[in-house]
Amino acid sequence: MTPETASAFKQLHQASLTPNTLDLKTKELIAIACGVSRLCEGCIVHHTKAAKAAGVTLQELHEALDVCTLMNGGPATVYGKKALEAFGA
Repeated sequence: MTPETASAFKQLHQASLTPNTLDLKTKELIAIACGVSRLCEGCIVHHTKAAKAAGVTLQELHEALDVCTLMNGGPATVYGKKALEAFGA
């Protein structure tokens, strides 16, 4: 990735996660669910750690993963565990 692309992605990341109508906890839970749905282990670990730092509880993570499993089926049961491991549960 070129430095220009990396910089643009970093700006997108910051702009997307800036609290507005949705708070940071909610946005990080959405990011985790997207990471699980896309089977992106790096995304799962990064956003789960960020969610925990933002105050997401283990129960909130479990509920978000439940919805992700509903919408994504079996693969979410495998990749959802990656989020739980990253959370330290």
